[in-house]
Amino acid sequence: MEVIKECFWVLLVMMILSLYGSRRSNGCWEHERIALLQLQDHFNYSPQFDNYYYWSYYNYYSDNADDVRCCNWERVRCSAATGHVTQLLLGEIRGWNSFEHWYLNASLFLPFQQLKQLDLSDNNIAGCLKNEGFEKLSTLENLEFLNLGVNNFNTNILSSLSHLSSLKYLYLYENAMKGRIDIQELNNLTNLKELDLMANEIEGFNSLHGAEKLPNMSNLEYLYLSYNNFELDAMSNLEELDLSGNNITKFISSREIRSPKNLSILYLDDITVEGRSMLLESLGALTHLRTLYVRWSNFKGTILSLGALAQLKTLDMSGSNFKGTILSLGALAQLKTLYMRWSNFKGTIFDQGSKVINVKELYLDGSSLDENLLQSLEVLSSLRLLSLVELNCTLPIQGLPHLKDLEHLYLNYSIVNSNFLQSIGELSSLQTLSLHNCGLNSATFLNQGLCELIHLQMLDISYNDFSGSLPLCLVNLTSLQWLDLSSNHFIGNISSSPLMGLKNLEHLSLSNNLFQIPISLSSFFNHSKLKNLDAWGNKIYAEFEPNHQNLNPMFQLEMLILSGRVYCGAFPKFLYHQYNLQLVDLSHIQIKEGFPSWLLHNNTKLEFLYLINNSLSGPLQLPLYFHTNLSNLDISDNCFQGYIAPMIGTYLPRVRYVNMSGNGFRGSIPSSFGNMSLLQTLDLSNNKLSGSIPEYLTIGCISLVELILSNNSLQGQIFSRTFNLRFLGELQLDGNQFTGSIPHSLFNCTFLRVLDLSHNDISGKIPWWLGDMSYLEILDLSMNNISGNLPSNFCHTNIQKLYLSRNGLQGSLKDAFYGCFELIVLDLSHNNVTGSIPPWIGKFSQLSYLILGHNNIEAKIPIQLCNLTQLSLIDLSHNHLSGPILPCLRSTSNSYRQQDGSYNASAPVSMDEPLEFTTKSISYSYQGSMLSYFSGIDLSCNHLTGRIPTEIGNLNEIHVLNLSHNSLTGEIPASFSNLHQIESLDLSYNNLKGSIPSQLTELNFLAVFNVSYNNLSGKIPDVKQFATFDESSYRGNLFLYGCPLMKNCTEISLPPSKSRTSIENKESSCFIDKDAFHASFGVTYIMVLLVIAAVLYINPYWRQVWFYYIEVSTNNCYYFIIDNLAFLSKFRFCNFCK
Repeated sequence: MEVIKECFWVLLVMMILSLYGSRRSNGCWEHERIALLQLQDHFNYSPQFDNYYYWSYYNYYSDNADDVRCCNWERVRCSAATGHVTQLLLGEIRGWNSFEHWYLNASLFLPFQQLKQLDLSDNNIAGCLKNEGFEKLSTLENLEFLNLGVNNFNTNILSSLSHLSSLKYLYLYENAMKGRIDIQELNNLTNLKELDLMANEIEGFNSLHGAEKLPNMSNLEYLYLSYNNFELDAMSNLEELDLSGNNITKFISSREIRSPKNLSILYLDDITVEGRSMLLESLGALTHLRTLYVRWSNFKGTILSLGALAQLKTLDMSGSNFKGTILSLGALAQLKTLYMRWSNFKGTIFDQGSKVINVKELYLDGSSLDENLLQSLEVLSSLRLLSLVELNCTLPIQGLPHLKDLEHLYLNYSIVNSNFLQSIGELSSLQTLSLHNCGLNSATFLNQGLCELIHLQMLDISYNDFSGSLPLCLVNLTSLQWLDLSSNHFIGNISSSPLMGLKNLEHLSLSNNLFQIPISLSSFFNHSKLKNLDAWGNKIYAEFEPNHQNLNPMFQLEMLILSGRVYCGAFPKFLYHQYNLQLVDLSHIQIKEGFPSWLLHNNTKLEFLYLINNSLSGPLQLPLYFHTNLSNLDISDNCFQGYIAPMIGTYLPRVRYVNMSGNGFRGSIPSSFGNMSLLQTLDLSNNKLSGSIPEYLTIGCISLVELILSNNSLQGQIFSRTFNLRFLGELQLDGNQFTGSIPHSLFNCTFLRVLDLSHNDISGKIPWWLGDMSYLEILDLSMNNISGNLPSNFCHTNIQKLYLSRNGLQGSLKDAFYGCFELIVLDLSHNNVTGSIPPWIGKFSQLSYLILGHNNIEAKIPIQLCNLTQLSLIDLSHNHLSGPILPCLRSTSNSYRQQDGSYNASAPVSMDEPLEFTTKSISYSYQGSMLSYFSGIDLSCNHLTGRIPTEIGNLNEIHVLNLSHNSLTGEIPASFSNLHQIESLDLSYNNLKGSIPSQLTELNFLAVFNVSYNNLSGKIPDVKQFATFDESSYRGNLFLYGCPLMKNCTEISLPPSKSRTSIENKESSCFIDKDAFHASFGVTYIMVLLVIAAVLYINPYWRQVWFYYIEVSTNNCYYFIIDNLAFLSKFRFCNFCK
């Protein structure tokens, strides 16, 4: 007997090993794992519209960091009992923006015999491969849910779907199904409960005899046919029916056509009713109808009657036009909820004869009301909830005070009549009052009407203009549980406020006010029900700690936000007695202590911890045990030092967001970050980290979307070949010491949106595949050692900002950036770019910043630049441009375009990357919001000729204009007086003539003005801003005079007659100092002679040539005088050659 038992156990163990032997150690059935990989190749090679869901090879979390379980892959769900795949959520992988139809191989789903749910929606599928259609899935006896919506299937798909008899839910909405549907193909789906055929072009159903007849599916409960071309009479055996947007005229019940006796929910959205509607009156045939939707419709007529829907409980007529209509709701005695949101009720009233006395909830949000309608609300005597959110009128007083039983009133975003607020106390049963963002500032409301609502449980007066102290009568609202006072101007110390007496409070929001709040929160120690406290943006101060026995508060908080200003001390003592915290934000209050690992240890449910911008110091200490619930950790901008704990990824395995930027962490990045398989954002920027990026981080953090390691001392190659951050959207490695070339592994980052490798030592060429990254919007490779020609056909349609400055790039712009029609920033400064600016640049309609300075660009400025209406900064300086300045050039700040209404909202305003631009003779870096308010043109150091166009004076928003070091002629345009915002104007080193226009003295913001080294003349203006400019602004103009060029800065006044004395006085006050002139001339003459002598002494050949030239010249002069002496003597020029 014992032998038999042993054999039995051996067989049992062998069976178990055999069972699990067919599965990998990762807990996934091998044949299903292989099938999933095949599906990945079939679907995911061109991922689109997949920002929220994505394929992932690794699990979100397991006890063993090396455990890889395909059942935890995104879009895959398995049975907990068997491990077989039961759900595949494959919607929106190959979406409509691929512009390419493709055909599905349904046989790939055959290995999933336990599959219950299959979602293939929004994939642009046009059909199935030949002999590989859905009929192959007839063996999947567990398949109950199939979603094929938003594809391109036609009616032929129904024949293959008819074999799936196990289906209960079938969705075919928004496809290409047209004409009439064969009824027999649908009747085979006998288990179907829900069928969605919305938004096709179906005209009806055909039976075998050709007559129109609805599907005979006895289990069908929900049928959605809205937005087709149906013209039907009746439908049976349904519980929910959607016929929105069709041309139905009425419902008929007869012996031949049975009425839908089970229909409880009906959608008739988007219809037009004129006069008395046969359609609405015929609804009486639907005797069991409970819910009716008639939204976004147009009711034209005098009386709106819904017939005898005696069982109707919910009616939704939102978004409709009721203008001039009487709402005769008939015998709707059971109606409980009425929705009429976003509608036009001008001239509309509730009929006094209506029997809707049992309506409990009425929603009129966003509607246009008048006083007559609100007056008629008193008919609804049983009303408990009234929502008047975002009304398009001033709320009057009539009607509402009569609703004595009203319990919930929502008036958010509405303009409320102050008289009504003072009489709101008449609503004695009110429990909820929401007045969010109503522009209120009435102190009378706070002190009188509000305090009479003694049954109030929820009060929201946030985002208004209330000021002063809280009214003392608030202490009467003892039933209050939820109070939101945020974003007002309340003042006072919380410790002496009426909030002390509201012991039933559970949620309290005081944020963004001027309250004084003690860090100890001792004022709320007796509020035993308090769970959520939000007090950011107030003044936090330290108060004397009470005795030890009183330190234990009666509350157990779940959310605590005390971020604000001023406080400077340790963590408050009450925190040591909190054990249910889920969110803690103690940012910006200068806490001086170490990392609170005890807070994580005490609160195992803690998910969000924010300690931003404090004075926390010391090392980062981990909790004693693993913390599996922490999701967000932000300790940025503190004073932490030392090494990041090597085991941080092991102790905090489920973190999704980590920000440790702006500290003093040193050493290498711990490889244990790779254990955080859920990590989406990692920011370690602005520290003192060194070493390389851990290889395990790039393998294990498979969910990583943002990796920010800027401004450290990291070095080496950027990534290894085993890099697996396929879903990286933002990579910022700027300000380090990385070397080598741009790694090819980045090509696998299909969703990469931001790539910043600036300020490193990266070399090599710009790889061609960067131009194929369809999601890339920002590329910054500036301040590296990248060389070679600019890549041809580099751009795709999405890139918006290109920073390639200060490299060794060369070649022509001709083919490099053609097609970058969404560019906002193009910075190629400080390279060796040659050729001309191509004419196709005029197609960059969104271009705001064009920085091409310090290159070798030639030819003229292309006229196509005038098409760029969004330009803010133009830098073409230090090139070889020639020709005239285009009069149509423009430069306008982004902020001006926003005010003017012409700004393109699709173009992002925020500029996080710096742009270098020279202003006031100094090169500055501009970034962020500052760039939105800055504009300028720099054409200096070129070969431009001609006059300065007067049209430049129309750029009244420009801040910087630099035209120096060119060959410009003519006068300074007087139209420059229109440059009201200009701060720096440099016209030096040109050939300008004339005087400085006196109108320029009206430029009140002008800080730098330079016209040196021109041919200007006349008196220098010396008033307003021009009185601040020194001599360097005018030097090199021989005929300019006046301050600051004069030694004696006195005003020169000329008498009426120009006598010789006045002329001599004028000459004596001239800008030329004769003594200085003679001295400088003599020194110069001597220097020239010495230089000539030195050259002749050094070079014997030149010396021989020089003396030979002197001898020839002497002989020529001698014989010229001899030959012409008689002739010259007539004019007494005897000494001509002396």
